[in-house]
Amino acid sequence: MRYLRFILPFFCIFSLLIGNSYLFAATGDAVYVWSNNSSSLNNTILTNADPLKENPLNLESGSAILIEQSTGQILYEHNIHEQLRPASVTKVMSILLIMEALDNGVITLDTQIPCSENASNMGGSQIWLDTTETLTVDEMLKAICVVSANDCVVAMAEYLAGSEENFVTQMNEKAKALGMNDTVFKNCHGIDEDGHVTSSYDIALMSRELLEKHPQITKYTTIYMDSLRDGKSELVNTNKLVRNYKGATGLKTGSTSLALYNLSASATRDDLSLIAVIMKAPTTKIRFSEAQKLLDYGFNNYSCKVFGNAGEIVQSVPVNKGVKQCVDVSFESSAKVFMKKGQEANVVQNINLENNISAPISKGQKLGDVSYELDGQTIATVNLVADSDIEKINLFSMTTNLYNLWFNLTRTVN
Repeated sequence: MRYLRFILPFFCIFSLLIGNSYLFAATGDAVYVWSNNSSSLNNTILTNADPLKENPLNLESGSAILIEQSTGQILYEHNIHEQLRPASVTKVMSILLIMEALDNGVITLDTQIPCSENASNMGGSQIWLDTTETLTVDEMLKAICVVSANDCVVAMAEYLAGSEENFVTQMNEKAKALGMNDTVFKNCHGIDEDGHVTSSYDIALMSRELLEKHPQITKYTTIYMDSLRDGKSELVNTNKLVRNYKGATGLKTGSTSLALYNLSASATRDDLSLIAVIMKAPTTKIRFSEAQKLLDYGFNNYSCKVFGNAGEIVQSVPVNKGVKQCVDVSFESSAKVFMKKGQEANVVQNINLENNISAPISKGQKLGDVSYELDGQTIATVNLVADSDIEKINLFSMTTNLYNLWFNLTRTVN
């Protein structure tokens, strides 16, 4: 046994020098396939979805659309590109720009926002801002999202862009970037103005952008009752679905005598997130009932199941010429499959990894992907990334590893 402590280190050196590729060649080019007869989930568009263009739900509203939030897939449509007055649903875009300013560090939730004479005189829905007071961005968002405060949204616009006109220019630039081709904004609040128009399709686009990129906005859009100014100003949400509809996450109401009754309604149940937009409903009751009808249709006919969450380890794979022989790979983003109900058992998951993975490897480096198939068609793909750094082996690290191995072997033999 005493010769073992001298022979083994030289064998280890030989193994390290030729690399791990030889030791793991049998598995280095394998394609891992998981054929799952249970459900899998998807973040991609449902290719066989029927948007039901003939209005079988007999909606009375002038325009309506239902989309799945994560993919943007249209599940129901009715006059979705007709240009109509949005009223205060306009504020979805204003809120989106405010959230982007927060993300970019232009403002924080504690930033104090002053009120100009122009903002204080807006009229319509408001909290009666005074030119002598300031509110934080947090308070402004609460007032805008809950009671659709025109004075607050104008104050925010002026603070961020110097004037409401400049802010509206930014709104239109963002609309163009999102592909909102039916939209022209003339103000940031939605009070009727000639030429201030959009469509249910475009409202769905900007609502999706807000919810997907800034999910923290639901902290405000799900408030039913709250207050400002140390309880002196009571706030009650204009969106009644927040109180009455299971899973409601927002989003924004709007109504004027010319626009009639509009609503962008969002909800999430069992990992499925939907956005329903109603425009030009004849009454407020019909606005809410038809939004609920659309959401019910989506939840009754579609499902979304999560196969894995972002950062979740999928498996460990061999690494050539690294200080470690294996690296864990994880989902780069959540692995979801969106489909019609009843198709879950037919989803097949395929794990595809690079051949002969070699060090050095950086954490987050793409090493493969997971694809999901339904009836032979790929419906989702999620990247697989390294969960840690793996350095390439060198003389120093090889010597260190050899010393540790030798030391442990010596202790074992003795």
